[in-house]
Amino acid sequence: MDLFEVSILLLVVLFGALASGLWVALALVLTALAALMTRPVLPDAQILATSIWSASISWDLTALPMFIWMGEILFRSKLSEDMFAGLAPLMRRLPGRLIHVNVVGCAIFAAVSGSSAATTQTIGKISLPELKQRGYDEKIAVGSLAGAGTLGLLIPPSIILIVYGAAVEESIARLFIAGIVPGIVLGLMFMGYVALAATLKPSLMPPDADVIVTESAFRSFRRILPTILLIAGVIGSIYGGIASPTEAAVIGVVLALVITAAQGALTWPSFRDGLMAATRVSAMIAFILAGAAVVTTAMGFTGLPRELATWIGSLELSPFALLAALTLFFMVLGCFLDGISMVVLTTSVIMPLVTQAGFDLVWFGIYLVIVVEMAQITPPVGFNLFVIQGLTGQNIFKIAAATAPFFGLLALMVVLLALFPDLALFLPRTMFSGG
Repeated sequence: MDLFEVSILLLVVLFGALASGLWVALALVLTALAALMTRPVLPDAQILATSIWSASISWDLTALPMFIWMGEILFRSKLSEDMFAGLAPLMRRLPGRLIHVNVVGCAIFAAVSGSSAATTQTIGKISLPELKQRGYDEKIAVGSLAGAGTLGLLIPPSIILIVYGAAVEESIARLFIAGIVPGIVLGLMFMGYVALAATLKPSLMPPDADVIVTESAFRSFRRILPTILLIAGVIGSIYGGIASPTEAAVIGVVLALVITAAQGALTWPSFRDGLMAATRVSAMIAFILAGAAVVTTAMGFTGLPRELATWIGSLELSPFALLAALTLFFMVLGCFLDGISMVVLTTSVIMPLVTQAGFDLVWFGIYLVIVVEMAQITPPVGFNLFVIQGLTGQNIFKIAAATAPFFGLLALMVVLLALFPDLALFLPRTMFSGG
């Protein structure tokens, strides 16, 4: 079979397996087997075993279950209640008032969960009922939550950055630090839009200033101070070279247990449920990464990535044109797949193109995460849209329409990142350790 026939066969096998409802990891393994069968001289079983074993013993992946567990512990704590009570007095004087709680709350929780869906769910279950009760426009409340929830993928510790780093063998620590500035800039862009919308259309806000029966702003801030200290401890230890991402993840788990215990929310059932949930998610991601490793190896034997890179090179696309094409590609793919699956499915094919174009792999990881964030709020398979649909019961396309301005801001962030790469690369260059 020539390479064109092989590529058609693999696409049919992959999408056929996914459409049948087969697990992503098994669909990847099946695709790899199909690829290896086109080269009958290769020892299929040996290649499968070696690839899966190599993907399973990566030291970088040991941070994954610990960060997931940290997020699960805090997900079951009183963090979301304390977040609203602590942020509301600080935000009520800004244009847009309590809508900013969605954005800032998501940014803070993103730094302890690493998951977009968990961030959206945790902040939304408290903020949406409060905002509705106070008379805020439901469209901007829902849109800001869905958009800001995507920060869970970008602000470290990000689960998807760990997956990307393991897939391309790039420093997890450098990727984490690279996500800080773009995450802050994106959060400020979201807040800027909310303030502008509230200024231009005051009807989006309730007519009277919010009456918040709570402590003073300083005393309220104390509610979120432990979480901020946890974030500073985890990210600061990585940035300063004091701890590796895995060691920082262990510190994060211990601090999360301490915070939850201090709140009185740490019980044996919550501890057990958090541990089991983290185990299930970690096992799922590890299984997908093992399948991706097999596909990467099989693709290498077929020669498809090399030929594709050569063909793209023959088109003589500029780096910006290549980025535009990749952005469209990922946006289409995001209509059907979740973020982690998108990363592991495409890494083996696009990395030769990325390397050939001269893109820094740390920078490209941040670019890729932002594009995946766009996919999180793209119907019909935008995970954040599903989470909010579960919270509100609204039609998913109505939620997507409310999120459209924030999708546009994510697209603008991609452009800014392409024009100013140092947004992602400045901090990693100043690190004390390469991780």
